[in-house]
Amino acid sequence: MDKTKLSQCLSMLVTGHSRPLVSVVIATYNAASTLQRAIDSVLEQVYPRLELIVIDGGSTDGTLDIIRRNDGEIAEWISEIDKGNYEALNKGVKSTSGEWIYILGADDYLWSPNVLAFMAPHLIEDAGKCGVVYGEVAYVNALGETLQIIGQPWESARRHFHDRMTLPHQGLFHHRSLFERHGMFNETFRVTGDYEFLLRELKTGEAVFVPDVIVAGYQHGGGSSMPENSVKVLLEYRKAQRLNGFARPSLNWLGFYARTCLRMLIWRFLGASRAARLDDWLRGLIGLPKIWTRV
Repeated sequence: MDKTKLSQCLSMLVTGHSRPLVSVVIATYNAASTLQRAIDSVLEQVYPRLELIVIDGGSTDGTLDIIRRNDGEIAEWISEIDKGNYEALNKGVKSTSGEWIYILGADDYLWSPNVLAFMAPHLIEDAGKCGVVYGEVAYVNALGETLQIIGQPWESARRHFHDRMTLPHQGLFHHRSLFERHGMFNETFRVTGDYEFLLRELKTGEAVFVPDVIVAGYQHGGGSSMPENSVKVLLEYRKAQRLNGFARPSLNWLGFYARTCLRMLIWRFLGASRAARLDDWLRGLIGLPKIWTRV
């Protein structure tokens, strides 16, 4: 995105009334090494109508000191022991007042100061018509190197959405009406509560994809991104599907599950280093970028 595109987006936001308030929620626990980066990426936004909510799970590593240093820029924050990520997110959502709600991981960051300005015209256009608007996400390693750009049009993503998460959650904006219609995140989930929540809406509803806008940098290392957790993630997908009326697994889900189990056996047999090289070699054969040897 260049300066011309930014100027066009800002010119569409003529009056304060036309600019939706965007609430950014960060749920964190012992993330002192990355939290300031996440907060800075929000505070640097050129878009004027936003609020920042931070929910901490009772960190002991200095996270609370970072929150207090930024107290004047945070609309509301809470620090107390909770039962997990989705209880924290529910607290955060309940603390928001924005028309649109964006959830930012403490390990992640908004990609540029212009992200919300680029997205706002699409949020205005789709407000009331569609509750899910999303862009692309850059999957990065700890050095900040981009491993892969994630995100595809809804026409493609919807084909397998009943089987697994095909939308980049770090690129998603949730309209407040979603929570009014469907309630809050299911706190019994450990890593795929976002998928279960979206499935309530998107099993029959629509999402809108905004191309060519990278919303966030998503850092490798989260619970659902680790290879050893892939089977657990798929089993949680099945739990979400059952809760939403999909009593039997689809053939596609069974195929994903079989391939994932085989992959995990290969990783255990070869060891992480050799398996990572093999995995990336196979990715190269089908035109995908290397990931596992770069994290």
